[in-house]
Amino acid sequence: MNYFGVIMAGGGGTRFWPLSREKKPKQLLNLSGKGVMVNEAIERLRTVVERDCVFIVTSDSQATEMKNATRGKLPEENILVEPSARNTAACIGYAAMEIVKKYGDGVMIITPADQYVEDVSSLSEAFHKAACVAENDDKLVTIGLKPSFPSSGFGYIKYDVESEESVRTVIEFREKPDVETAQTYIDSGQYAWNSGMFIWKASCILEKLQEYVPDIYSDLSKIGEAMNTAQEQSVLNEIYPQIRKISIDYAVMEPSAIRGEVMVVPCECGWHDLGSWDMMDVLHKPDENGNILVGDVFAVNSKQSVIYSTSRTVTAVDVDNLVIVETPDAIMICPKDKAQDVKKIVDLLKETGRKELL
Repeated sequence: MNYFGVIMAGGGGTRFWPLSREKKPKQLLNLSGKGVMVNEAIERLRTVVERDCVFIVTSDSQATEMKNATRGKLPEENILVEPSARNTAACIGYAAMEIVKKYGDGVMIITPADQYVEDVSSLSEAFHKAACVAENDDKLVTIGLKPSFPSSGFGYIKYDVESEESVRTVIEFREKPDVETAQTYIDSGQYAWNSGMFIWKASCILEKLQEYVPDIYSDLSKIGEAMNTAQEQSVLNEIYPQIRKISIDYAVMEPSAIRGEVMVVPCECGWHDLGSWDMMDVLHKPDENGNILVGDVFAVNSKQSVIYSTSRTVTAVDVDNLVIVETPDAIMICPKDKAQDVKKIVDLLKETGRKELL
């Protein structure tokens, strides 16, 4: 059975504003200086999937930039364009329908576009283990990451730690906890971070969508019936924006876990979720004062700050724990521990009609 890689790359990356914009969000940025994030995701999948079997699901507003950024990395027709964002159940279901209707079936290895992995070989090994179980046992499989700190920003997976198998049964999914609860999860040794990476047969996930969210499956089926016909695009444009918004975790993973149908591969691969500016130390080595300085930047008596310039000289004196980001049309400044709240600026710009800054 063929293996297919699917990269979910339709997010807005609002926490990386003002560098990240609607037409060119963080997955299309070269934050590390080594390459755009989506291409790094492609290269990780290429360790287990053939070039022509890698797919990207992106938004209509990002499609042109996505095609330009990934040219030569995969066939252009493998870039699936959502007419509107409908969350991960629709995104994954659309990709699964594409595979079933156009290729028969196959094992899907699904990953977000905006993650950073230090040890790609360990993740590739986990993908192989998961794909074998998905192919042979018709199971839904996810990658569970060993927690390195009590994060309140990630979901958690409780799994059977008594098993000696490399692929374990999931007991339940837990939503993002507070820090104290997260610490109890880590202390118990029974939990992994939910990575947002999934492995299963395309036919299997469509069956689960039909069972748990039949309305979404019905809409996807209408799109599937039009695939390989002249009406494919028009039907997609008509039906897709109507699909109910819900994550794959709520729609399928949680109810399936209750029935013992979900497996997890525990993995240690140096995984990082690059969600906001305070995570830049994952991509860049801090200087002797703990600063990340990118571009034409000069900092005096400053500590533990992220200062990022794209065009102009940026200087800072006696600042601690700040994020300062300069682009040709905007400057953003916030405390480093409030980097998650940058999205509030984006929301305010939307409310005030400042579309030129989005």
